[in-house]
Amino acid sequence: MQMVTVGPVAEELADRFAAAGHRLYLVGGSVRDALLGRDVSDLDFTTDARPDAVRAVVDGWADAVWDTGIAFGTIGARKRGTTVEITTFRADAYDRVSRNPVVRFGDTIEDDLLRRDFTVNAMAVQLTGPQRRFVDPHGGLAALAAGTLDTPAAPEESFADDPLRMLRAARFVSQLGLTPAERVVVAMTEMAGELARITRERVQAELSKLILGTHPRRAVELMVDTGLCDHVLPEIPAMRLAIDEHMQHKDVYTHSLVVMEQAIDRETDGPDLVLRLAALLHDIGKPDTRRKEPDGRVSFHHHEVVGAKMVRRRLRELRYPKAIVDDVAQLVFLHLRFHGYSGGEWTDSAVRRYVTDAGPLLERLHKLVRSDCTTRNRRRAAALQRSYDSLEERIARLREKEALDAIRPDLDGNDIMRLLDLPPGPQVGKAYKHLLALRMERGPLAREEAEAELRAWAAENLS
Repeated sequence: MQMVTVGPVAEELADRFAAAGHRLYLVGGSVRDALLGRDVSDLDFTTDARPDAVRAVVDGWADAVWDTGIAFGTIGARKRGTTVEITTFRADAYDRVSRNPVVRFGDTIEDDLLRRDFTVNAMAVQLTGPQRRFVDPHGGLAALAAGTLDTPAAPEESFADDPLRMLRAARFVSQLGLTPAERVVVAMTEMAGELARITRERVQAELSKLILGTHPRRAVELMVDTGLCDHVLPEIPAMRLAIDEHMQHKDVYTHSLVVMEQAIDRETDGPDLVLRLAALLHDIGKPDTRRKEPDGRVSFHHHEVVGAKMVRRRLRELRYPKAIVDDVAQLVFLHLRFHGYSGGEWTDSAVRRYVTDAGPLLERLHKLVRSDCTTRNRRRAAALQRSYDSLEERIARLREKEALDAIRPDLDGNDIMRLLDLPPGPQVGKAYKHLLALRMERGPLAREEAEAELRAWAAENLS
């Protein structure tokens, strides 16, 4: 089998299994990715050896061994920086209430491959024996060559066993650019509601991988078309009902997909989950704020405020970490702020507030706002980009003069307590906010001027 090259770790492991009288196969995604020429850093194997026998083979050879998956027949190990997972042949049944299999060990590689999710993941290479043998009973290699995603068994059976596989189908569309077979799409459409059996944490993990893939738009469209998105991010299909106010797009849904693609084009350090989620979700507040004005135009006033709240609610429900929830919501909240910069008329105070409110998200906000310019009017698009160039130049000039990225009042809390003879408490906080507002409005103040302003404020508010 010359199509798949395995490294020395796999060769050593195969020798040890052969010496113990067992068969060992490289299997699943490891084979698929090797055939595609993708990086294969973690290796998956399957074997006829039972878990205790697997443990005996790797003990003394591996640098580390763990058996957290032993209930499912899996032993993990690490050797010279390569992680391997070795699972005994399985021929599981599923209760079809949860997604947990009733683990039953199998005796043949063919039975093991039949239970796998997709044909492109149901290929194996036998590494033991006189010569390598490529095992592909379900046409995975041909499917991979054709760019087709199909299931070894009937998709209805596969998805009933584990509904998460429907979301994995969308993920493989994004990561590998595969096109689902028609029967797979039909089954996903008919069974989308089964995704409710899956924990939110598992759904979120698949969604994140999908968003970070090479073709996330195709995957999102598949989720929306099959109804799967109604059970993951229902706010996305809801955007199909809101017509863009500039009438330049079929709907806000299509516009949002375009913005996500344009944001991806602006990535500089690899896939950025926060930026991609913000781009996809930046307009989810539009359906709830859509109004028809007396002149016949459609408006979406304060959709960024409503959208930020919706983002927080949905991402929390999907169990995203707090930092991701906060960052995506803040980008959605700020994405319209730039449009107040008409003709470059912002004051220095407004520029300071823009930078301060964005904080460490400023570079992402630049990318999001520029990506949100999707008008087909070339002159208007060029004018918007020039206007944003002007804003970035203003930020750069102010940054040279002031510590824009760490704006603080000219006096700190200790100064406030000392000068006003105050104990720690809410009055100190109010004084601090007043000085911060002054710093935003007027830029850095001399210490004497800051102290005078503080005393003037105290005379009015603390007497």
